[in-house]
Amino acid sequence: MEVRTISAYEITAEDFFNDLIAWKVDALIDTRRKNTNQLAGFTKKADLEYFVPTIVHADYVHDLLFAPEPMTLEKYLKGAIGWDEYAASYRADIEKRGSIDHFFDVYGDRASVCLLGTATHKRRSHVEVLKTMIDERL
Repeated sequence: MEVRTISAYEITAEDFFNDLIAWKVDALIDTRRKNTNQLAGFTKKADLEYFVPTIVHADYVHDLLFAPEPMTLEKYLKGAIGWDEYAASYRADIEKRGSIDHFFDVYGDRASVCLLGTATHKRRSHVEVLKTMIDERL
């Protein structure tokens, strides 16, 4: 299984979809808690539900079991905690929820999945931690 990550921000629609196609993704797993507001641009949930199957010929899944806890995310976004604390907290949440077992139960038969997060040039995303946890299990 190939596991990749992609960000909903600071990427063009052309690059976004071309990357998914080049990676031969058969499932795009949206791990964002909020994916319906205007800031999501072309990666709003309703748009991806149409675009991913139509353009990429893959499944689109919004799986909140991988989303960060809202309070911890807010602290990170506002600079109240740094990346290391945020990543450790996210890792602990994922372990407590049994999310990695869930990943392999639900998506383990996929050849290529991509985790959708919200990294920017200034901010890292929880999908980086999630991918590491999945890779550790692989």
